[in-house]
Amino acid sequence: MEIATTPSKELNFDRKKLSKTKLLELYEALVIPRRIEEKMLILLRQGRISKWFSGWGQEAVSVGAVQALMEDEFILPMHRNLGIFTGRNVPLTKLFAQFQGKKSGFTKGRDRSFHFGSVEHHIVGMISHLGPQLAIADGIALANKLSKEKKVTLVFSGDGASSEGDFHEGLNVAAVWKLPVIFVIEHNGYGLSTPNQEQFAFKNFTEKGPGYGMETVRIEGNNVLDVYQTIHDLAKDIRKNPRPVLVEAITFRMRGHEEASGTKYVPKQLMEEWSKLDPVENYELYLESIGVLDEKNKELINHKVRKAITEAWEIAFAEEQITPDLSEELADVYAPFEQKLIEPSSEKSSEKRFVDAISDGLRQSMEKFPKLVLMGQDIGEYGGVFKITDGFVKEFGADRVRNTPLCESAIIGAGLGLSVKGYKAMVEMQFADFVSVGFNQIVNNLAKIHYRWGQNADVVIRMPTGAGVAAGPFHSQSNEAWFFHTPGLKIVYPSNPYDAKGLLNAAIEDPNPYLYFEHKALYRSLSEEIPDDYYTVEIGKAKLISEGEQVSIITYGMGVHWAKKAKEEMGISADILDLRTLLPWDQEAVKLTARKTGKVIFLQEDCLTGGIGAEICAWISEHCFEYLDAPVMREGSLDTPVPFSPNLEKQFLPEERFRKKLRKLIEF
Repeated sequence: MEIATTPSKELNFDRKKLSKTKLLELYEALVIPRRIEEKMLILLRQGRISKWFSGWGQEAVSVGAVQALMEDEFILPMHRNLGIFTGRNVPLTKLFAQFQGKKSGFTKGRDRSFHFGSVEHHIVGMISHLGPQLAIADGIALANKLSKEKKVTLVFSGDGASSEGDFHEGLNVAAVWKLPVIFVIEHNGYGLSTPNQEQFAFKNFTEKGPGYGMETVRIEGNNVLDVYQTIHDLAKDIRKNPRPVLVEAITFRMRGHEEASGTKYVPKQLMEEWSKLDPVENYELYLESIGVLDEKNKELINHKVRKAITEAWEIAFAEEQITPDLSEELADVYAPFEQKLIEPSSEKSSEKRFVDAISDGLRQSMEKFPKLVLMGQDIGEYGGVFKITDGFVKEFGADRVRNTPLCESAIIGAGLGLSVKGYKAMVEMQFADFVSVGFNQIVNNLAKIHYRWGQNADVVIRMPTGAGVAAGPFHSQSNEAWFFHTPGLKIVYPSNPYDAKGLLNAAIEDPNPYLYFEHKALYRSLSEEIPDDYYTVEIGKAKLISEGEQVSIITYGMGVHWAKKAKEEMGISADILDLRTLLPWDQEAVKLTARKTGKVIFLQEDCLTGGIGAEICAWISEHCFEYLDAPVMREGSLDTPVPFSPNLEKQFLPEERFRKKLRKLIEF
């Protein structure tokens, strides 16, 4: 099969109405990344840098695109888009410090190469998983649309990354919501060494756009004028008529995926043919042929560029290696936020079910934060499968209460994109089980982005969770432990209506990413008198809901109710500590109760192995050993998937086993 990147015979440049000044600006913009490439390859051979992802041969795509947009329009680049960073005038000294892992780089040495962003320069950097970028672009574009800003967002993808599910989700959401996004596909024929005929069965990406209801355009990616003029005209039109457009840029990478990879897998003839279409050399020859560039100007431009690169490199290289600062490393995991507890403004209260408390908190948060956007499947007119957002569309409008396609990853990513533009996002998982489809966005984007380059992720993900309702293995899982291990996330899990409302409000106030677990079996089975007004509950603070002398039961969620019932029916004297916040959890409260009774058991609905109880029990054994009168015990559900049959589910859940172990601990 002929690959789609079969080169043209020649590049046909057409300046149209571009001025001499603009033509020379484009030339200098092309020269800068090429000269940096030359410098980096020398430094790599000298062992002064450890790795380099080359965009040699693809520079015209980046340069043409960045020059075509307004400076305050966001661009989301990939590995081979050095020209985006130089085109946005990112200081070379800071850029080179980033490449070397120096403290003055954008990520303070925590990430490498182009894995960073800069809101100042309207750039959002990639992660190695590639595809998630497209959803973030959707979120930024959505923010522009909601704010009525006539702006375009441009995001890059390689042809290899188009095989990922995130690619489909990103394009589909943009098409359904008519978002002003330009998706630029750099079609260079290979995903590392895998040729495109082993990636997909079509020839050109212009065949894919119509399937999404999206316009598509194919351009010569090595022709900087073609790229510039196409993107410029599209952007101008999209600002007036918001919609997504897919642009396929046919180009070729002349060096390895990264330098160690080499290019032996590329046919020699193909390399030779593409080398004749070098974007820098051909544009230079064109400018000379029309009298815009002479030898003197060419030398002046190249001298200026090389001088700037050399000076910036020497400054960056002279910077001392990082001296680790433990307090700074830990502090940067979360965006700075000091919670100020809010008490109800009046004594008005009413009895509310657990489900109503969540709905009440969400409604009041929508009133308090005009830039809060709700997203999820069926949450619009239908009101959500549990009716938590019932009536919200009428009250707040469909722009802020958004029904989404079935695409958890794209919607979580869009929430992050909204954050970049100063919005807040609440994403509802229809069931907590479905979050697995959006796992990457949570653990690699939301959780890490502030630590990496200082961008907060102001996203709350609501997670209807738990068993006891005979819903089987895909609607009943307790999956909070999946995320408990991930620095950068915060996790709350209320056990009662009062905390359900207060913790949700607190999570939405905090500019950091939250997973908010709400037990389905408690929705309509549990009621209590709670304040009608807006209020918050302290994050990271456990609550001692029962006091006793014989034993300490540490638990959360449904476990609180099992523990209370066991205490009453068994006639024991026990501390029951409701963690409420699972990450970060309240070490002081745990220590106090362990020291007080000397006997501790942890109860969780989640499967026993690798659960949250394992970590906390280990911590108690390490930090409270001298106060203990018995082994620290724990109980949880069976290490099986959640079964459907009520009798099997009852056996799966830990309530009865917990009582036996509790009695054993008391009698130890």
